[in-house]
Amino acid sequence: MSAYVEIIFDNSDERFPTGRDELILRRTIGLKKDEYSLDRKNATKADVMNLLESAGFSRSNPYYIVPQGRVTTLTNMKDAERLNLLKEVAGTQVYEARRTESLKIMTETNNKRAKIDELLDYIKERLGELEEEKEELRSYQEKDRERRCLEYTIYHREQVEIANALDSIDEQRQTGVDETDDSREMFVQREKEIVETDAEIVKIKQQIEFLKVDKKQLEDERRDNAKARAKVELDVKSLTDGQSHAQQTRTRYEKELKEVQGAIRQREAELGVLLPDYNSIKERELAVKAQLEDAESLRQRLYAKQGRNAQFKSRKERDDWLKKEVAEVNVALAKRKAIRMDLSEEVVHLQKEIQGTEGEVSELRGRFDGRGDTMQSLSEEVQAAKEERDRLVDERK
Repeated sequence: MSAYVEIIFDNSDERFPTGRDELILRRTIGLKKDEYSLDRKNATKADVMNLLESAGFSRSNPYYIVPQGRVTTLTNMKDAERLNLLKEVAGTQVYEARRTESLKIMTETNNKRAKIDELLDYIKERLGELEEEKEELRSYQEKDRERRCLEYTIYHREQVEIANALDSIDEQRQTGVDETDDSREMFVQREKEIVETDAEIVKIKQQIEFLKVDKKQLEDERRDNAKARAKVELDVKSLTDGQSHAQQTRTRYEKELKEVQGAIRQREAELGVLLPDYNSIKERELAVKAQLEDAESLRQRLYAKQGRNAQFKSRKERDDWLKKEVAEVNVALAKRKAIRMDLSEEVVHLQKEIQGTEGEVSELRGRFDGRGDTMQSLSEEVQAAKEERDRLVDERK
């Protein structure tokens, strides 16, 4: 079992960024599914909410009902809060969120790309070392092949000589018994020579084994030297990268220093503009208050003189009128006191703003003064890194 709800929006004003005159939104609910579709195509709930927000349907107020006190809250909002509300109503927060995610993905991609480049450089260096080892192994195999050929040639020559000697001994033995003693002595001598030759061959084999061991040790030492060289080169590269990073940091600090100086100048200019306006407004207010009080007292006196004789029929009526006038004067006096208190609070608020601006200027000046020490320390670190790099280069050479 399943059921669906479908809404067709008129998109002739292109409120939805789909490029069509109508937008069909459907939600299908079943026992094991809850799916959304836009223009007959499957979509996720997040995509649907983002599309509705881009068209102005706010998630925080989906029914467009204005609660009690909301208008007062909107009128008392700060500029930043009102800007966030406008962004929420216009649906720009979706694009800002996507932009933030895209920037984050781009940063991660750049980091991965840098790591891959470093790995490729290391692989290229390793391939060069393997090529050198391959050439050395090929030359070793050729030399070893020549050595074995020479050994086989020596063995064959000795075998031929021994065979010839045996043949001559057999001929001498067959020629007669008289030459037997001489042949026996010659045979013994030849056997001694054979034993000596065998001993020399064993000795040469031992020397060959010793040479193989020495060669293996030299190969190990060469590999260790290659690893140490690669490590030194990596250290040099890291120091070079650190130097470039320090240079970038110094450039960034110089840029921030210029921005701080500009902000200080801007705050000082604003402070210079606000103080004359504040003083002039305060003087104008005092003058207007004095004029208002003088005019009000003059008006009251004129009214009193004009209707005092023919206004009242009895003393009681006059007393009642006087009490009423006293009450009105008290109310007017209370209003003036309230206005005076409001103006005093406004003056205090302006003074606090001026003090806050002066504090920000002092803080910016302190940051500006502290940047010199930071840049000095960075310069010292860069100089130390350069000296360490030069030392490592000299050690490698």
